[in-house]
Amino acid sequence: MTVWDRPEPPSRPVPLDRQRIVAAAVALADEGGLEAVSLRKVAARLDAGPMRLYGFISTKEELFDLMVDEVQAEILPEDRPRDWREALTVLAHRTRRTALRHEWLADLLGGRPALGPNGLAVTEATLAALDGHADIDTVMRAVETVSSYVTGAIRREIANLRAERATGLSKHDWQRANGPHVTRMLATGRFPALAKAVHDGTDVDAGTSFATGLDWVLDAVAARLPQPPE
Repeated sequence: MTVWDRPEPPSRPVPLDRQRIVAAAVALADEGGLEAVSLRKVAARLDAGPMRLYGFISTKEELFDLMVDEVQAEILPEDRPRDWREALTVLAHRTRRTALRHEWLADLLGGRPALGPNGLAVTEATLAALDGHADIDTVMRAVETVSSYVTGAIRREIANLRAERATGLSKHDWQRANGPHVTRMLATGRFPALAKAVHDGTDVDAGTSFATGLDWVLDAVAARLPQPPE
């Protein structure tokens, strides 16, 4: 029986329900990451005894599942996109924005499918975008490919944000601090492709990089879909 199937116990003596528990856990994670979340800390925020929470949630893993499902509601678009490409683009960008609001989500993306109602709705919207455009195996591989790109790009962006906070150095500050070392290494001539990227490449922000990469991945998906008759 999953956490979504298990009934909740009575809410007395302290008014308590799974929604309040999850909201408190999300707030703790937003403030301090997943390491800031424990059933004891959630109970303290709700002014309840820790053992009371076990009537609603059995393990920390269940709590994480509920937290992920809670914020996945933010991914679902309000309007129905016009075509499959717009649908996948909207879902990808909304996933990125949700992860930037809740950085801990990046640590829980990927892996086994999310089985909560919002997670299932996101999966349904993703698969429905390509439904009827190809056989189901092609649709599944396309969805997996887009998901892998989105997850990887989000994790890289958030890893960089965390590094900035941990070091106190912005991306450009870090580049300047390490510039002398990189210059010496490139001067050896051992890394010509890297030297070209450093000297001639265009520096873009994370949002532009994400959008460009997503477009390229969707181009690859489009090339694999059956073409309509002319």
